[in-house]
Amino acid sequence: MKHPEVLEHSDTRHTERFDPLPPPGEHRRSLWWLWLLLLIGLLYGGYKFYEYQVAKHTAQTAAEQNKIFSRLASVVVVESHRGDVPLTLRGLGTVTAFQTVNVKTRIDGQLTSVDFKEGQFVHKGDLLAEIDPRTYQVQLLTAKATLARDQAQLKDAMVNLDRNKQLYAARVIAKQQLDTQAALVAQYEAGIEADKAQIDAAQLQLTYCRILAPISGKIGLRQVDPGNMVHASDTTGIAVITQLQPISVLFSIPEDYLPEVLKRLRSNAHLPVFAYDRNGNEKLATGTLLTVDNQIDPTTGTSKLKANFSNADNALFPNQFVNVELRLATTHDVVIIPAAAIQRGPIGTFVYVVKDDRAHIREVTLGTTIGNDIAIEKGLDVGEHVVVDGADRLTDGIKVDATMEKTPGGRPGSNT
Repeated sequence: MKHPEVLEHSDTRHTERFDPLPPPGEHRRSLWWLWLLLLIGLLYGGYKFYEYQVAKHTAQTAAEQNKIFSRLASVVVVESHRGDVPLTLRGLGTVTAFQTVNVKTRIDGQLTSVDFKEGQFVHKGDLLAEIDPRTYQVQLLTAKATLARDQAQLKDAMVNLDRNKQLYAARVIAKQQLDTQAALVAQYEAGIEADKAQIDAAQLQLTYCRILAPISGKIGLRQVDPGNMVHASDTTGIAVITQLQPISVLFSIPEDYLPEVLKRLRSNAHLPVFAYDRNGNEKLATGTLLTVDNQIDPTTGTSKLKANFSNADNALFPNQFVNVELRLATTHDVVIIPAAAIQRGPIGTFVYVVKDDRAHIREVTLGTTIGNDIAIEKGLDVGEHVVVDGADRLTDGIKVDATMEKTPGGRPGSNT
């Protein structure tokens, strides 16, 4: 009751000190715009950083491209040309003698002489060896003596036959006696024919004492020396003769190409065949396809062919392995470049074409290959310069220092 003013003032301060706080929901709603501003700032900063990185990478790539394009790469180029490309089939072949003869004796006897030199060329009918003929000379004399005896008996029988005919006509003898005498004459006549055959056989045996070359060709090493006994039943002959001119080559091709080959043969086309050495670089001989085997090998799916070669220079030898090319047809007026210019990558086959001192990638479609050249069906024109050396250092558009290769005229497949 005593100091009312003081009490009232105290109540007022107490009331101000204990005012209640705002509700929690109202406080969070008042801060949402701060979070929104922070998120917008982060997104803007990230976008600016991305733009910076992209610009940096673009600048680095451009600098590298400029560095690459400004670098000179030394390459060797050739000019594409127009020519003819033959369609050929290739295979591995074996040279086979056109004829091979194992010279053997046809009679038994002692070999008295060998009249050839090992490795020489012999002609048909040349004397190769001789066998002791005395045994067969005696057989010939015996056959001649038998013939003379039988001829005398025949003469006597014929005289008796004539007498018996007269007696029979006079009815002195019976018909049976006449017939018996006639049969005896026929018997002697047959014996004489047998004697003549024996003489011919003895003369033939005597002829076989001289062994002659049955064919012309090159004779091999001597298998029997003079003084040895030889027999017709011997498995080993005196020597082997092989005919080298002409000579043949057996080779195989895939069965897929057989119909085309047969079609050409039925039309009487002369298909040229070329024989190359084991490495396939040097041409040894040129021949003609002779025939095709009558069946396909089921284990390999190939057909065997035979070609004939004149072999005038004896470049081919029996049992020699050669690479064979059979020419079926010729494609005219196609673009030809060296096979070394062909590159392969994810885009397929391509070449580097040099134009205005820069190398450019050009996709091409390949055709037939002949030797070291290849035909281009699509993608290249005549007279363009293609890279044949140094392509591993190139990229599309790079500057190059090109050197023209000096190629000799008359490349395979060209018209020159």
